[in-house]
Amino acid sequence: MSNSRRRGFLAVVALAIPLVVAGAPAASATAEPKIKVSGGLTQPVFSYEDAIREHVRVQSQVDSDGDGKKDLVRVDIIRPKESGSGLKVPVIMQESPYYDDPGVGYEIEKKKYDADGNVTKFPMYYDNYFVPRGYAFVSVDMIGTRLSDGCPASYGASDVLGGKAVVDWLNGRATAYDEQGDPVKATWTTGRTGMIGHSYEGALGVGVAGTGVQGLATIVNISGYTSGYENSHANGTLTWFKGGARWQSERVDKDPAEKCEAVRRRMDAESDDETGNYNAYWDERNYRTGPISKARNVHASVFSVMGMQDRNVVGSQFSEWWTKLPRTVQRKAWVTQYGHLDPFWARREVWLTTLNQWFDHELMGVANDILRRPRVDVQLGPDRWITQADWPAPTQTLTLRPQQDGSLGRTPSTGTGSYVDTAQTEIAMAADPATANPNRLAYLTPPLKNAIRVSGTPSASLRLKLDKPTANLGVLLVDYGQDTRINYRERSATAAEGLKFIGGEDCVGESTADDDGCYLRGGDNTATSGFNVVTRGILDAQNHKSLSRSTPLTPGKSYQITWKTLPQDYEFKAGHRLGLVLTGANDDFNLDESGTGTGTDVEPGTGAKVTVDLAGTSISLPVVNGTPIE
Repeated sequence: MSNSRRRGFLAVVALAIPLVVAGAPAASATAEPKIKVSGGLTQPVFSYEDAIREHVRVQSQVDSDGDGKKDLVRVDIIRPKESGSGLKVPVIMQESPYYDDPGVGYEIEKKKYDADGNVTKFPMYYDNYFVPRGYAFVSVDMIGTRLSDGCPASYGASDVLGGKAVVDWLNGRATAYDEQGDPVKATWTTGRTGMIGHSYEGALGVGVAGTGVQGLATIVNISGYTSGYENSHANGTLTWFKGGARWQSERVDKDPAEKCEAVRRRMDAESDDETGNYNAYWDERNYRTGPISKARNVHASVFSVMGMQDRNVVGSQFSEWWTKLPRTVQRKAWVTQYGHLDPFWARREVWLTTLNQWFDHELMGVANDILRRPRVDVQLGPDRWITQADWPAPTQTLTLRPQQDGSLGRTPSTGTGSYVDTAQTEIAMAADPATANPNRLAYLTPPLKNAIRVSGTPSASLRLKLDKPTANLGVLLVDYGQDTRINYRERSATAAEGLKFIGGEDCVGESTADDDGCYLRGGDNTATSGFNVVTRGILDAQNHKSLSRSTPLTPGKSYQITWKTLPQDYEFKAGHRLGLVLTGANDDFNLDESGTGTGTDVEPGTGAKVTVDLAGTSISLPVVNGTPIE
């Protein structure tokens, strides 16, 4: 934003939202609270218990269930009571499909309602924490879920356009109705809206921002999808079970099954799980360059959080979208070694302060230093965080090549190696690299004399022959060396995604009898091991030319095939060895209904023999500038 535009924005906000800065003359004892700022942060001066709770149904522009009527979107609202008598407040909005099933957050919270149908308990802390600071919190049932009309579309157009309609209503461009069917205007808000959410919720913020809707000032995207295709595919390889789009739609919708059966049959047919190819169905669900939502249309500021060991929403969902955002978009990011994790559960105090500053600056116009700080926080290990100007860090390319003796070096080698495309877990593929395994090839550098940090997206290039028309081509980048690392693999009653619960609770906002604002305390879950899979990549060989068209390979013919692994930001410590493992189908990519890597029936492997020409095979790593390269 230019200086003149920023001054204009601050002036408008100052008129719309009276600010009281710490140190200003005290107001009279009978004056109603106004927004109070101290140390660059809004302060909790409004009563949460006395807040106005209401609900409306916003008219969307879609008819997702084909019943001949435009879908109405249920919107539950909580706002300071003072916003009903002249104070205009900005909005923090969470659009979610999860209010019915499975619930929201690690504590699986759901909405509770009073006799008038107003929400008395909102899932998560956004209401408890931010309403006392002078924000409205708006909780939106995604179309097809909970109390909204229609059918969920597994990231399709109606999912996005329902949220857009709510932003339009908050800015006076759409119609909403109360329980009596009378129109309701959002006269209590400035219209400036920030969307926040985790996973599907984060994706909805990305999708709505990509429509370019006016009034959406910022989004906080926590592990959110930016491509529906990459939710269930990796370069032509199916990574979710067939019918995953239907299952996801059914999971979040508690209406009678027959209501949306026709919609789901169409999704089954159009998603084309049989080939795994990208097509028009997936293009609609592409929030990077698709027809409904695209990164180039985003003008809201962006605060994005991505776990580089997330097996559900993989790192490319962040990196590929991040690089397509216009340069004018104000942005911030946290890049972590966690899995599918909201940092509220693991880095709570820092997260809340940062989020408070972000919303205050972007929605209230508070003059704090959030944009003068380094743009990106990067987690390199347990309790080890650094900051940098952007992501990825400035890098140079280090190309490593497998050698006939099993080492990994800088110069091309001669000879060949072969393996059979069979599904295995990553632990099985990476373990005991010196031991011969018919289903993988493993190559290791000598012990590193200096630490090497990778920041960005590696790429693999293989010169190969197959004895069948296709194969799953997989690569693993592995850190061999004893160390204590974030344990992103454990899933138990007390630990998951790199988090463990450590006992006790934090109360992060004001409470009522129904909504206590207190949450379990968590921290880093660690494990000591001799190796760690850093990143991975997989490709259906017959999609090496195009994701939209399958081209079977000619058995016995040599091909040069190059593709990207998933991105990463990771430090290989001095004394460790960097490993390249060439594999077939990856069971850790094969997600079942629980989202875990146990869906062994998804892609069992083709049984093809893959013969690799070492002279044309390499992995290229983006290595942080200044890292000593041997």
